[in-house]
Amino acid sequence: MVCGGFACSKNALCALNVVYMLVGLLLIGVAAWGKGLGVVSIIGGVIAVGVFLLLIAVAGLVGAVNHHQVLLFFYMIILGLVFIFQFGISCSCLAINRSKQTDLINASWWVMGNNTRHELERSFDCCGLFNLTTQYQDDASCNALCKNRSSTCQMCGEIFLKHSDEALKILGGVGLFFSFTEILGVWLAMRFRNQKDPRANPSAFL
Repeated sequence: MVCGGFACSKNALCALNVVYMLVGLLLIGVAAWGKGLGVVSIIGGVIAVGVFLLLIAVAGLVGAVNHHQVLLFFYMIILGLVFIFQFGISCSCLAINRSKQTDLINASWWVMGNNTRHELERSFDCCGLFNLTTQYQDDASCNALCKNRSSTCQMCGEIFLKHSDEALKILGGVGLFFSFTEILGVWLAMRFRNQKDPRANPSAFL
């Protein structure tokens, strides 16, 4: 059967939704990793997109396997909305500059509890945030391992900036690339929805 028939469209739509599920899991995983670094506002949006993409991919997979008309219709509508939202979030991830990241990390750091800050200092082996901020004070209670090796430790802010920049670039690049495949998903679902199932009653248009 040529690619364009019922079976080919069904398989292509199923494969595309499996890819969406993997992308959703990737977005959630990378965003969760980067959430602790202070860029919470935009990372929260990425996690929401990832969860929503994962759910709609499951719905699309079920709709494709069963050739379910109603499920495929809502799949097309919701996937179109996900494309718009994901495109905007991905562009925001790529557009956020180092200065803005610094402001977000600085704001998040000072609303954290002492226990959370000390846990981050131990995890990243650093002390304090930025030595250029007016709020900076040498954290005498810092118990990072670097204090045992040297009288000075690397500032946590520089480490956070490096990791947050990596996370935002990954999220923005992956999200932006796969957002355009969602247009293909809408087209495939629309095409598949209007095709006849050869195993069904030939007189019934499904």
